[in-house]
Amino acid sequence: MNNKKRSILLVEDNYNFGSILKDNLELKNYKIMLARDGLEGFKFFQNHEFDLCILDVMMPQMDGFTLAEKIRDIDESVPIFFLTAKNIKEDVLNGYRVGADDYLVKPFDTDVLHAKIKSILFRQSVSDKLDTSVENFEFGSYTFNSRLRLLKYNNEDPVELSHKEASLLRMLLLFKNDLLTRELALNKIWGGENYYASRTMDVYMVRLRKKLIEDDSVIIKNIHGLGFQLITSDDTKENDLAKDKK
Repeated sequence: MNNKKRSILLVEDNYNFGSILKDNLELKNYKIMLARDGLEGFKFFQNHEFDLCILDVMMPQMDGFTLAEKIRDIDESVPIFFLTAKNIKEDVLNGYRVGADDYLVKPFDTDVLHAKIKSILFRQSVSDKLDTSVENFEFGSYTFNSRLRLLKYNNEDPVELSHKEASLLRMLLLFKNDLLTRELALNKIWGGENYYASRTMDVYMVRLRKKLIEDDSVIIKNIHGLGFQLITSDDTKENDLAKDKK
């Protein structure tokens, strides 16, 4: 799985609170850039890439709502959280109007903030993977064209997969070495979660494993209660070598 630190822009004019929150999030393995007001925060955003922005509402130089609007002019998709010391309906509605993804009222539990950050960054990473236009894949001794639904082993004639087989294999490959959750696969391919769809997906997974049987370095692991993971022996060797170098 990807262990790269996610980068967060924190804009908070209260020095003590901002520093404490920065330290707390850094302990959770995030890379934090702390700005002391809206103007500084906007300069940081213009010159760096961030996975998420946490903005205080009431700040000198430029308030959080104005900063969010300027951020949205540059990037329509980066998640934005607002922090506020008051729970006024108009402020909350205004925050969502300018593109907020969530809203926290001070004081708040930092564990709750961390859970919210993890959730939205996970959803964002999933969306990024699924929105990719990649349709040609190489893994083990196989090549796969997801648009034509053709799976080829070495120099043998390609095999045409069914629509759902191809969709499932493409998702597994987009999440290669990572977890493809049952929930995501069921919702994207079968349109929802129910007993029948879940059992049907298991049947298709068995069919895929049979179609990949020629190369025993390609493995679709069943992660009990969570989902599936497609790996190859080459990936396993690379991971082991990386661990040995540490």
